[in-house]
Amino acid sequence: MFTFTGVLVKTLGETLHPFEISMFRGLVALAVILPIFARTGGIRAGMKTQIPLLQMTRGVVGSLAMFLGFYAIVALPLADAQAISFSRNLFLVPLAAFILAEAVGPRRAIAAAVGFVGVLIMLRPGMESGMGSGGDEAAMILSLGAAAALGHAFLVALATVLVNIASRYDGPVTLMFYTNIVSVTLIAIPTIFVWQTPNMDELIMLVAMGVLATASHNCFIRAFAMGEASVIAPVDYSRLIFAALAGWLVFATVPDIYTIIGASIIVASSFYIVRREAGLQKSEGDTLPPAP
Repeated sequence: MFTFTGVLVKTLGETLHPFEISMFRGLVALAVILPIFARTGGIRAGMKTQIPLLQMTRGVVGSLAMFLGFYAIVALPLADAQAISFSRNLFLVPLAAFILAEAVGPRRAIAAAVGFVGVLIMLRPGMESGMGSGGDEAAMILSLGAAAALGHAFLVALATVLVNIASRYDGPVTLMFYTNIVSVTLIAIPTIFVWQTPNMDELIMLVAMGVLATASHNCFIRAFAMGEASVIAPVDYSRLIFAALAGWLVFATVPDIYTIIGASIIVASSFYIVRREAGLQKSEGDTLPPAP
């Protein structure tokens, strides 16, 4: 579903601005989760929060992350955008240390540094490609797309840390409410200046994109709630394979050697970090005294 969402975003990006696509993503998500509010006390219950400033901040961070992610998908081959987005696991290491005051051992620090080498390898083609004025313009778009993908990864990591804090005070319904309401409100402002009324085909794709994006994130959250991160991570990385296949079949793009090498390094480093954290958490759990 993540891959189908990406295909729809990239197709819609040929005629619509990423701001408009992002706004529809938030609107459809709100429509999908409204029935949940009805079963949990209504919208007023969803709005009730102990940490309004943090919820608003998290909503802003999530909105920017979504827009940059959509921009990257439109500007880059699907496989490139997806691979760079996985560097979010690398950004989590320093963010967790600075914001959550988590202890970061030398192994995880080295793994994150190696992962960023993979990011640099992937960014290199976008910075060096292009011959002549047309090639320079294409290279600039690729570079902006790569920067957007990297910014998306950083903001997703930051949003993850903020969710970790916010979930200590508010429930999932409140988190979902502020994520989408802030997103729609914030992105609606720039959308006014780039608005283009979608035709019926585009409207159908926008709704399908919003439903698929909401459903995929729901599956993602449920997976991590039901299973261990170290087991789920390899399945999550299959998105790279699906993205490469979709890029080849739908958009006739084939990952180059830089993408393959860089993505392999990013995935290997991220997977090591996930396995390492899972192992440490299990060790800490084993050392706790048994419950009375």
